[in-house]
Amino acid sequence: MDFLAVNWLAIVLATVASMALGAAWYGVLSAQWLAASGRTKEDIDPKDFMPYVWSVIVQLVMAYFLAVLTPPLAGAMTIGHGLQIAFLMWLGFVLTSMILNHRYQGKPWSLTAIDSGYILAALLVQGLVLGLFG
Repeated sequence: MDFLAVNWLAIVLATVASMALGAAWYGVLSAQWLAASGRTKEDIDPKDFMPYVWSVIVQLVMAYFLAVLTPPLAGAMTIGHGLQIAFLMWLGFVLTSMILNHRYQGKPWSLTAIDSGYILAALLVQGLVLGLFG
């Protein structure tokens, strides 16, 4: 497997698309997310940009691994394969990890639903974008 033989433009665009989705997702669900996470608006420092930096980094990593792993697992990078592998990665690794962590942390199921729902949507958007570029 050649770990550098990926479409870097597609990875960057997939990252941008999933970040835009995140802005919309949490913009719409901000009140519910704050309540579920046990935080208030005052707890959020608008000058702290580091969560956004980390978001870009991890979204880029997610898009990269989706681009690297889809062809060997599915045979080619297509829209259908990108969506399929994105869903399977979410189901097998993301959802299970969030359930595990949130249950130990005593977080409400609503937080698990909001956060894991976003990651599912983000991975699907990334799979779509990557698949469009082949």
